[in-house]
Amino acid sequence: MRRLLAVLAFSAMALPAADVSGIWLGNAVAGRRNLVTDFGFQFVQKDATLTGKVYLDYGSTPILNGTVEGDKLSFEIVAREQNGNEISQTVFRFTGTIKDGEIEMKRERQGIRNVLNAGTGFARQGAELIFKIKRLP
Repeated sequence: MRRLLAVLAFSAMALPAADVSGIWLGNAVAGRRNLVTDFGFQFVQKDATLTGKVYLDYGSTPILNGTVEGDKLSFEIVAREQNGNEISQTVFRFTGTIKDGEIEMKRERQGIRNVLNAGTGFARQGAELIFKIKRLP
């Protein structure tokens, strides 16, 4: 029995769940014009569930389907984007790895839906962005 308790205690110490609650900021250079995109996240973690919001140019949007497992996190957001007169909703999937007080994030476009006529767009292949974020003190 003592051996089992020791193994369980060691296992729990080996993979501590990271607490990512707080405000995290970062930016990335991307696109054809090398534009800087700023990122702001407010994470709220309760056990393995991640909620909160992502701050965008025009406001904020809630984090959906968020999870934290060990040093990995993942979530989705639905963002409104405008290209000329066309407004669409895009689902972005974020995955990240926590390391040395930073989170290396990857953002992938999952799907696009045209809001005005309810048509479906397409996700550009290779439309992923990798960047790092840091927690505000």
